[in-house]
Amino acid sequence: MELPTLILVTQDSTLQQQILAHFKKAFHLVICSSLEDCTGHCREQAIEFILADLRFLASGGHQEDQSLELIQKMVPEAEIIMLTEEECPEILERRAACTNIQHIKGFASEAELLLEIDSCLSPEEEVVASESVTMNSLHGGTSERKIPAHDSFAQNTMHDVNSSQVSHEMTNPALQDGISGQFETNSHEMKIMLNELEIAAQHDVTVLLIGETGAGKTHLSRLVHEVSPRRNEPFLNVACGALPNDLIESELFGHVRGAFTSAHADKDGKFLAAGRGTILLDEIDVLGPEQQVKLLRVIETGEFEPIGSNKTHINKARLVVASNMDLQPLVEQGKFRPDLYYRLNMLKFDVLPLRRRKADIVTLAHGFVRDMATKHNIVIDRIDDEFMEALHAYPWPGNVRELENVIRRAVIYCREGILRKENLPSHILMGQIGPTNDPSVIINHKQNDSDRLGDQVAVTEKELIEQALFKNNYSRTNTAKTLGISRVTLYNKMKKYGMNTKK
Repeated sequence: MELPTLILVTQDSTLQQQILAHFKKAFHLVICSSLEDCTGHCREQAIEFILADLRFLASGGHQEDQSLELIQKMVPEAEIIMLTEEECPEILERRAACTNIQHIKGFASEAELLLEIDSCLSPEEEVVASESVTMNSLHGGTSERKIPAHDSFAQNTMHDVNSSQVSHEMTNPALQDGISGQFETNSHEMKIMLNELEIAAQHDVTVLLIGETGAGKTHLSRLVHEVSPRRNEPFLNVACGALPNDLIESELFGHVRGAFTSAHADKDGKFLAAGRGTILLDEIDVLGPEQQVKLLRVIETGEFEPIGSNKTHINKARLVVASNMDLQPLVEQGKFRPDLYYRLNMLKFDVLPLRRRKADIVTLAHGFVRDMATKHNIVIDRIDDEFMEALHAYPWPGNVRELENVIRRAVIYCREGILRKENLPSHILMGQIGPTNDPSVIINHKQNDSDRLGDQVAVTEKELIEQALFKNNYSRTNTAKTLGISRVTLYNKMKKYGMNTKK
């Protein structure tokens, strides 16, 4: 299917690159340096959309107004979007007001601008994406996708991006769809963050990701690497919190033989091993003062020395640092250096917890059900509404990771191809919030409607029966033996708790 044609009229190379990266999968893109060039293309081919960047005008807009009038006569069916500064020439204001030209005046950030343009060019695109998650996909089916053209940044004033420009990018989903396409979300706040992160990913800068455990920081870090020019170099994940304090420096900077008791041979640290790739330093907040000083030096100058060595090396890798808590309170408590904080905080991106983007739960749940059903070779035909309602009501202190594990359990316990709320763990159904490893997370512990001992025991008993059935491959005879009860008693309890009594 042929893509609709979008003409971008601009002399701003940054805007060109952003539009190409953001819309290349949806449009056949033609880039012109002026409205006069645009009229030439309107004579030669069918045009569906025109985005005219008129922010930096040398005149009062009269020439541009005449060009727009000519273009509207040539392609009356084309949708035209006009981008101007907040102080727009009156003649262009009048043109937009009296015709069907969509007018975007000023913008707070590049990400906000892309969202505004996106809403004008493809208002139905997100709906199609969300509706593509159907029960058919749970059986391993895949939605038809258009393979985007490879983006080209030539130096000519007019660029024609077409589907014949193909490279290895076709095999990289992150390059095809960008960070926004690979990190699905329905949250407006998250979409703005993802667009800004995608812009930062194209530049050689250190990025700070703040978010609770399981919110998706590692996934985002890998996407930053995959859309960056370093995509063909190594990506190394360093979990600082999993390393003993006295080994963190050795892991990052390396050491020479004899530097300390157990240093029996030279060892390259992550900064050398990564080469020109990307290093994720997760749980950056656990670093001690001396380690923070050395990290700040690496960020600012690129220089470091392995432990026990006087030889200075230059770091060539890109840094992405992450933390599950805000660093500012640690600065106020004297646990984190202010200079390092201000250096990192310039490009800080907050990854919202799942409870603050509940519109994503259904989409994520469908994806996990499809993946787990395929992995465990279990057929899922339908998902009960009550199953989804229970997922939506729970606050998910463990975020996306917790949701994934809950779905895995539910799929394993599913029988007859229908996911029901009974397949969910008891604490999800009772609204009991589990523990979190994040000290910054404060969640009001929600008690079950009933605190009666009998109700609590019933839920625990039901869960024990479910586990025993699963371990015994749903043989009621063997399950009864495991639990030390008769088959009749087991049958009655299963019936009491609304469990499937059919083999």
